[in-house]
Amino acid sequence: MQYDIMIFDYAKKFYTTEEYPALAYQLQQWASVKPFAGLKILDATPVFRNTVLKYEALTAAGASLTIGISDVIPHDKNIVNRLRESGIRVVHSTQDQPVCQDIILDCAGAFSHWQACFGVSELTRSGAHVYANAGKPVFLADEGKIKRIETCLGTGDGFFRAMEKLGYTDWKDKRILVFGSGKVGTGIIIKATRKGAVVDVVTEPSTITPSVSKLICSCVDCNDIDAVRTILKEVQVVVTATGFKGVVSKYGMESELIEKGTLLANMGVEDEFGDTFPSSSVLYEKHPLNFMLEEPTQMKYIDATMALHNAGAQYLINHPNETGLIKPTDEMENNIIEITRQKGLISEELELI
Repeated sequence: MQYDIMIFDYAKKFYTTEEYPALAYQLQQWASVKPFAGLKILDATPVFRNTVLKYEALTAAGASLTIGISDVIPHDKNIVNRLRESGIRVVHSTQDQPVCQDIILDCAGAFSHWQACFGVSELTRSGAHVYANAGKPVFLADEGKIKRIETCLGTGDGFFRAMEKLGYTDWKDKRILVFGSGKVGTGIIIKATRKGAVVDVVTEPSTITPSVSKLICSCVDCNDIDAVRTILKEVQVVVTATGFKGVVSKYGMESELIEKGTLLANMGVEDEFGDTFPSSSVLYEKHPLNFMLEEPTQMKYIDATMALHNAGAQYLINHPNETGLIKPTDEMENNIIEITRQKGLISEELELI
């Protein structure tokens, strides 16, 4: 299917190829072999300017592309309009599925109720929970090493860029409490300590890695309600990054935190503060804070993840007999990482993940 390439040219004005080496390589390779020729692919990656170059690789590969949006993840309405004007179909997850897709490139399980002939490539850890018992082949782009580039490097960067946009720039000696010590939480911890903040973490203590343990002031057991309530009274900023809905509300500190003026920010796909917290009490109405930015995660940090998400579609087509949840192979990840290392801008930072 032919699309108006103006949308792709528009996106390229903002980036050099060194910022998206993996997608550029994918585009070059797929344009000649057309691995998705004749296939219907729905891509539900959060729609922002840098996502457009992910779409270009898919269309160059011959895919008949549909873009999926949902109420789960924010999107850039301007980019959505540009996509429609370029002849690319955009659908909402609440719509009835018009035709069976061959592949769904999902995010947070937003299109888990739609059918996909070959299976699903899921972008997030929260989406993996949705598909855990789906009985269909699901490639998990969140597993393995590559996602750490986006989350450990890019998401922490995005959090502080968003806070800067809101006017919060001085972090020296500020007390920050991070809920969650996974990839996103770790990224925030690393960036916060580099900015001079004092960081405490609420999590399962067994999940704290030695490298993170060296950075934090304290690790509070998430199952110790009294200890969590105590630390919540002491900090100035609370950031959630667990991947689970409503984790903060179980500690019953809504009134105290709001009255004290504690800065509350969510960095997970779900509402991790819960219904007991009014939307107005959390920055950006409880949406992932970095999604308030024109570029939630800088292209140089998300390029490899988007390329792996795309590659998941090719894997499913080439392995039609696989079932259940599928992790990326070492070969897939190593190839993308090597391209990123050789042709990208973050070679030195890759050593941190």
